[in-house]
Amino acid sequence: MKILYSRVSTAEQNAERQIQNSESFDYVFVDKCSGLIPLWERPRGKELKKLIDQGKLKQITVHSIDRFGRDTVSVIQVWKELTELGIVVECRNPNLRNIDENGKPDMFSELMISILSTMASFEKQMIKERQMEGVRIAKAKGIYTGRAVNTKETSEKFMSKPKNKKIAEYLSSGYPMSEIVSIMKCSYSTVLKVKNSKPINIPN
Repeated sequence: MKILYSRVSTAEQNAERQIQNSESFDYVFVDKCSGLIPLWERPRGKELKKLIDQGKLKQITVHSIDRFGRDTVSVIQVWKELTELGIVVECRNPNLRNIDENGKPDMFSELMISILSTMASFEKQMIKERQMEGVRIAKAKGIYTGRAVNTKETSEKFMSKPKNKKIAEYLSSGYPMSEIVSIMKCSYSTVLKVKNSKPINIPN
């Protein structure tokens, strides 16, 4: 079975660009959630895992490798896991493939995946540093109005927000974190922060 897999961050985003030329695939799976959520915990990711466990999945194609995760570790982990299982992974942009036509690991693609994932993480860090620099400049000019850098919002204030209260209700009702992310249109880290906030009685 061949699956074309796509992920967009929010329900409002369109995955059309990622799933073009899908005629040759058995199914097209689209997840609409944060890339911080591990692949196998996403709604469609769980379906992929089920097909793998049943021995039905032979190939996964993605538009770009960052559809698997937002950081180097998670991307490489998924890539290696699928390679060890003998499942072909094709990336369209850039053109990479974990297993060649002879059924052997493609060493060039392994190297490229590592380099590209590292570059993506580096770019993310650079963006964060530029944002912090912008805050410092704004503070120096006396025009910064946001929360002071390196200060923490109290748990009580964080949990007093209506959206976070609703997230807490879903957690208390036993909803999976990935499902709450989809329902509330929020990040995985926000749900995790609500779960870890005190005082709040949320089952593990």
